[in-house]
Amino acid sequence: MLLHEFDPNPVAVINPSDIHAPVADCPKVAVSCFERKTFGRMVERLGAEPFALTKCANMEIPVFRAEYKGIEIALYEAYVGAAGCVGMLEDLFAIGVEKLVLFGTCGVLDRSIKHCGIIIPTAALRDEGTSFHYAPPSDEIEVNPKYREDFIEILDRHKCGYTMGKVWTTDAFYRETAEKTARRKASGCVCVDMECSAVAALAQFRGKEVFHFFHAADNLDGEAWDSRGLSQDSNITGRDKAALLALELAARIA
Repeated sequence: MLLHEFDPNPVAVINPSDIHAPVADCPKVAVSCFERKTFGRMVERLGAEPFALTKCANMEIPVFRAEYKGIEIALYEAYVGAAGCVGMLEDLFAIGVEKLVLFGTCGVLDRSIKHCGIIIPTAALRDEGTSFHYAPPSDEIEVNPKYREDFIEILDRHKCGYTMGKVWTTDAFYRETAEKTARRKASGCVCVDMECSAVAALAQFRGKEVFHFFHAADNLDGEAWDSRGLSQDSNITGRDKAALLALELAARIA
């Protein structure tokens, strides 16, 4: 099986350093978000300014500089989907970022998790292809080995409840069948996303520190899919609270 042909050599034919040079004054800590509107409000409220640019074939994604609690932080809108997300994060690390706080929505496999409820993944089931190029084959990969307790302290201080558990990462969201969903839930997964296992493998492979958390959106724990709060215009207060929590952790670990 091709996905079992892991090569641990960190040097490839094409490398991020072949495309991006380090930026001398790049902030070492970044906050990245998958939601366009939530990210836009962060940029506006913090008065962030672009200082670098990442590119792929069909888009350019600027990297912004902002200050939060006297600490300089990079802001970056994450690409949706494991392969694109990891490729762009490789660029982010190449310009000089060392630590990353990443957040966005997920689907829940436990209907008791409320809309915008915070979820801290502890492990990810690898049902995508990208992670197998960054870590040896396995069913699961550990997520958030560092800063978990720091984040929990921040959640407690802001009186935010949370759920901890495994996440099912799949790059084929239209193939989340009822049978697969039931099996993933039985294996301990509390939610489903598209990037977490790949991002965890990237962080492990490159020796970077990444903390990845979710706020709950749609519900897959029922007879039919419930889009619930999937729209970016729903529960803006809850979404902005997640952004605040990310900034708080970034400032703490800087």
